[in-house]
Amino acid sequence: MLEIKHLSYQVEDEAGQELGILNDVSLTVADHQFVVITGPNGGGKTTLAKAIMGLVEPTGGQILWNGTDITHMPITDRARLGVSYGFQQPPRFKGLKVKDLLALASGSEKLTREESCQYLTKVGLCAGDYIDREVDASLSGGEVKRIEIATILARKSGLMIFDEPEAGIDLWSFAKLTETFKLIHQKREATLIVISHQERIIDLADEIVMIGDGQIQKHGPKDEIFPQILANTSTGCSYLSEGADK
Repeated sequence: MLEIKHLSYQVEDEAGQELGILNDVSLTVADHQFVVITGPNGGGKTTLAKAIMGLVEPTGGQILWNGTDITHMPITDRARLGVSYGFQQPPRFKGLKVKDLLALASGSEKLTREESCQYLTKVGLCAGDYIDREVDASLSGGEVKRIEIATILARKSGLMIFDEPEAGIDLWSFAKLTETFKLIHQKREATLIVISHQERIIDLADEIVMIGDGQIQKHGPKDEIFPQILANTSTGCSYLSEGADK
């Protein structure tokens, strides 16, 4: 279970005034739930996700993962506890092959070629075409995104956080991406938190969290919150998108 209690993150603006990026955010996510965090740009979504992973350090509040206080814990220690993070723009590693990246992610130098191929197949990639490729600029945005998800699967993470995974990928890759999230959730082996504006991803969620101005504005079951989002769309006030960028 993930528990976020009265979390705050403040920075100073150019005038030296305190600016609240997160303001007293409290949220509980039960095991094996699929939660989508959505809301307007600049509302605090990514900062919240980074705080959970340890990429930014909160200025107040507490984060608990399975009862362990991880609020100020180093990223590597959080990873050992099963917390993983997927970036909007995953890093590329010239000279590092996909099979080696998967072995590093799994923490096992003995990861077999067959096991590596299975992870790639789960994210919709033809394993034989990718296993020996380098994770470099020759790969498209969608390919890198799916390889990153494969590494998270290889880690057998209990908490998987994805920050706008649809950003910068083509429509075909986006369709495969949603299938992958659906399959991960169906197995109920991990808790999924996905930051997204995409209707097709939001529609997969168990719960939706709407964040704006650094605060949780709405939180509830998809069947309750999603119709409200769609109603906003019809009035022209929505921040949702129907498809991925081409």
